[in-house]
Amino acid sequence: MDTRDPESARERLRAERDDALARLASLTGDFDAVVAASLDSNADDEHDPEGHTIAFERSQIGAIVTQVRHHLAELDAALDRVDAGTYGTCEACGRPIGDTRLDALPAARTCIACAGRRQP
Repeated sequence: MDTRDPESARERLRAERDDALARLASLTGDFDAVVAASLDSNADDEHDPEGHTIAFERSQIGAIVTQVRHHLAELDAALDRVDAGTYGTCEACGRPIGDTRLDALPAARTCIACAGRRQP
């Protein structure tokens, strides 16, 4: 992706956003199916030695949904940066974010050097 071309960046971000929305729709369907299965079952899944509990599966899907929603918010913020003309510029140091980094992480806010300095 050429970060100097706003239309190319916008296209890539929109495509990634569409993929994330599709993932979210699929996960929502999975979550609904797990909930429906728990309503239709009178099994004691909390003590079933054969597999994961329904509560665990719901929790796992819920965590992934949260991650996808966060990713969508980051993509929306990146699209805002494209519109503002600041996409591809590190928010920490003001230097360009490398095309390789943006190819791997299109919503990146920082260059690789500044990302490496971040504390967890």
